Amino acid sequence: MARGPHAASSGEATEAELQEMTVLSGAPGSRRERVARSMRAWQERIVHGLERLDGEGVFERFSWDRPGGGGGRARVIEGGRVFERGGVNVSAVHGDAVPPSLAAQHPGTEGKPFFATGLSMVLHPVNPHVPAFHANYRYFEVGHGEESGVWWFGGGADLTPAYPREQDVIAFHTVLRELCERHAPADYGAFKATCDAYFTVRHRGEMRGVGGIFFDVLSPPETADFEVDLAFAEDGLATILPAYLPVAAPHVDAPYGEDEKTWQRIRRGRYVEFNLVYDRGTLFGLQTGGNIEAILMSMPSEASWRFDHRPEPGTPEARALRFYQPRDWAGADPAEVAAAIDREAAAA
Repeated sequence: MARGPHAASSGEATEAELQEMTVLSGAPGSRRERVARSMRAWQERIVHGLERLDGEGVFERFSWDRPGGGGGRARVIEGGRVFERGGVNVSAVHGDAVPPSLAAQHPGTEGKPFFATGLSMVLHPVNPHVPAFHANYRYFEVGHGEESGVWWFGGGADLTPAYPREQDVIAFHTVLRELCERHAPADYGAFKATCDAYFTVRHRGEMRGVGGIFFDVLSPPETADFEVDLAFAEDGLATILPAYLPVAAPHVDAPYGEDEKTWQRIRRGRYVEFNLVYDRGTLFGLQTGGNIEAILMSMPSEASWRFDHRPEPGTPEARALRFYQPRDWAGADPAEVAAAIDREAAAA
């Protein structure tokens, strides 16, 4: 992996940076190139917004090439004022045979050539009161892709607060619902339910956070409209900062102590468990020979485990556990949700 210059983002990718994605896509003038270049453009815009929030840290630049075809461009921050560790990565990879994790989800694709490009990001803040965040938007082709019609978009975004607040979770979900309502292929209710189920740490019986939206296939390949689906994916990328910044920025300077950091590390442990045991994106990256540093960028710098840890009843930590179960959030009344959570916490 090669390190690039230490410089803050300008907010827009240069033509040279976009041309790198053309080369990585392996197909100038194709849909592959178009989506890969779009992902790189949004990477720069998102990094710029996050650097403005952090105020001190810079997302360092790294590049990597995949021997089997393609590569990626990673932007990673460590030791920032707001972000302890985080990354916004783009990649475009192709190969001779669909990896097993993808074939298992899409029967009939076994042994066929593939192409995948996408943007994936994870943020682990310093302050326990600032929520962690993950988003991913991706595009796949199998076989001859554009010619055969076997292509699809996937992705989503989800929030992982250690100290959830009703108004923040409601605001986050409401922005995502509004995103879905702007596009015919999207279904917020279905995408939310899929997100709740997918991001459940099944051996713990709880979600890793408060969910969001998630979809493996935006539209079935046989009926999909490329322009319509691309418009939703690009709007999803455009919605990342409007969804996250309003629930992160107000808590950047909130006071905290060692008790809160301990709880944050325990919740990060759940995050690690999910990513290493269940996450299909991690498995896909490993099976396709992706860059291991970029793949494991999602890991927090610090996490911890306590044997049979149970928060004391009546504490903020015990109340937080009530948020990590499926619940209707978008458009909900914060006072009503708070009352329901208080009742559940008292009864637990």
